[in-house]
Amino acid sequence: MSWQAYIDSSLVGSGHIDKGAILSAAGDSAWASSSDFQLKPEEMKVIASIVGGDAGAKDKAFADGLYIAGNRYVMARAEDRSIYARSGRLGVAIAKTKQAIVVGHHGETAIAGNATSTVESLADYLIGQGY
Repeated sequence: MSWQAYIDSSLVGSGHIDKGAILSAAGDSAWASSSDFQLKPEEMKVIASIVGGDAGAKDKAFADGLYIAGNRYVMARAEDRSIYARSGRLGVAIAKTKQAIVVGHHGETAIAGNATSTVESLADYLIGQGY
């Protein structure tokens, strides 16, 4: 399956995510994304730093917010491989695999837990596939 198919089928196709992206684990490129969800290079680097264990990057994002596709989100949670952030009723769930970072955005009517579960499930699947 192509990287774009994971976005279209596994993320957006779930109904819990309205747009998404798959980034390299280094945060230096987007392998696939929804057409209306383009992350900036500096945003990808910050995400990669946080899920890579950089405490300074995590602290800065908790203090200043996390920017995704030009929008500011308040970090609600950042764990070993995962980030969850909100902007009002909108939110993003992020999960790192060995080689990739899965980013899913959910709209106002979505249930945040379902969106997070969808992103985490795809990350688990990719890990199982060696990614």
